Amino acid sequence: MTTLLTGIAELVTNDPTHPDGDGTPLGVIRDAALAIDGERVAWVGREADAQTADGAVDFDARAVIPGFVDSHTHLVFAGDRAAEFAARMAGTPYAAGGIATTVTATREADDAVLRANMRGLWSEMLASGTTTVEVKSGYGLTVDDEARSLAIARELTNETTFLGAHVVPPEYRDRRDEYVTLVRGDMLRSCAPSARWIDVFCDRGAFDLDETTAILDAGVAAGLMPRLHAHQLSATGAIRLGVERGAASVDHCNHLADDDVDLLANSETVATVLPGADFSTRSVYADARRLLDAGATVAIATDCNPGTSYTTSMPFCIAVAVRDMRMTPAEALWAATAGGAKALRRDDIGVLRVGARADFAVLNAQSHVHLAYRPGVMLVAQTWKAGAALLGG
Repeated sequence: MTTLLTGIAELVTNDPTHPDGDGTPLGVIRDAALAIDGERVAWVGREADAQTADGAVDFDARAVIPGFVDSHTHLVFAGDRAAEFAARMAGTPYAAGGIATTVTATREADDAVLRANMRGLWSEMLASGTTTVEVKSGYGLTVDDEARSLAIARELTNETTFLGAHVVPPEYRDRRDEYVTLVRGDMLRSCAPSARWIDVFCDRGAFDLDETTAILDAGVAAGLMPRLHAHQLSATGAIRLGVERGAASVDHCNHLADDDVDLLANSETVATVLPGADFSTRSVYADARRLLDAGATVAIATDCNPGTSYTTSMPFCIAVAVRDMRMTPAEALWAATAGGAKALRRDDIGVLRVGARADFAVLNAQSHVHLAYRPGVMLVAQTWKAGAALLGG
């Protein structure tokens, strides 16, 4: 069953090689059409060149973009940290220890509560144009709670990440070595079957470089692929470790030395910036402009979590990245789509070309620039995932 999608004023393909495109990384085609066959893109080009299909949908001169790929989220949790946010806005600085509040609530919640909260957040993401999401554990911090968190996350996505090394839980505060051993041993063995990735929060108040190295290497030995929380609160050497270990992504990147930028620019490791977290914590923004100018690959993700970035909106993060990280609207959109796909080592999403998954968003605008130009406005009219319209009309 083929469907021809017409009336596309501007189609962002992220395919700079398309002959009808504008030759930029976004591969913009104007007055475009898109044909889908089942879950995949079957044809892309100018509407004037389109062939007939079994069905047709007219988007009435709107822009179409690839679905957002949110490559860093923490969706499995219970509880609320609004009081912590209010205190931070009143001047209390952010510290990693606030995670313990969510750990307590998550341990006390049953599976139904965790599942319902995750699904509610995913519904918000879909409404904002997100079609692929990575989900981490990290709010259980026991063998059983980490394993059930990942099992629940796996119901939503195959992009699941074991983050038993989020922080050291209170009961291990004076026995850090024992907790690191637990994460590398019994916890990893229980969680690996439900995870694709392993992550460690390597920073002040979380895990040091030696602990991070031991945990990351154990995860890789168990068949998981590495990614890292790196240089959010301080420069720890985690970026170098991530690049040396072939991490798909190092995330946050707020504190960068020249060597860090050079390492990222000359590697396959993606620098994932998290504008929502920097906004919510009143932190120095990651210097995306510096990374881009050096030739590094940059992704944007929401970091959706209850403590430091309680947003599901990639359009909001794009607007902040353009305003405060000095990205252009085109760079930010690419980072939130193709960049996120690269951070997940995927080439079937974040792009609209023949054979890719038919994941895209239809905007109530004729240009993608409106995502940054009109911050806070709900511009996503429809969200399509795997060739089906899930939201909008």
